Amino acid sequence: MNQEKLAKLQAQVRIGGKGTARRKKKVVHKTATADDKKLQGSLKKLAVNNIAGIEEVNMIKDDGTVIHFNNPKVQASLSANTFAITGHAETKQLTEMLPGILSQLGADSLTSLRKLAEQFPRQYLVENFDEASKNEAN
Repeated sequence: MNQEKLAKLQAQVRIGGKGTARRKKKVVHKTATADDKKLQGSLKKLAVNNIAGIEEVNMIKDDGTVIHFNNPKVQASLSANTFAITGHAETKQLTEMLPGILSQLGADSLTSLRKLAEQFPRQYLVENFDEASKNEAN
């Protein structure tokens, strides 16, 4: 074997014992609990307080999707202007959340909802529903 090839093999990292395949680098898997502990430590430095009694949180994006948290854990630090929302999140379309989300919409979201409604074809009343309901009753 020439020296270059030998030096190249020595530079590679061997994970495991004799007879195992050579790997380019050792992969270290991080656990979610370690990330959560780091996040909680950072939030503790900001002096966040738990806010109780919040049943749902909706974050409305510009493209009309909503990030919906049901019964989240909300923490806030008003001095640092920081809010932390943790819990199970679902991404939904704005139309799926109607009509319950209407009271939470701002002016920008209402205009985007109006544009979305204009995309759908309008349906006009063609028949008299009173007569149709009388016919069903008979």
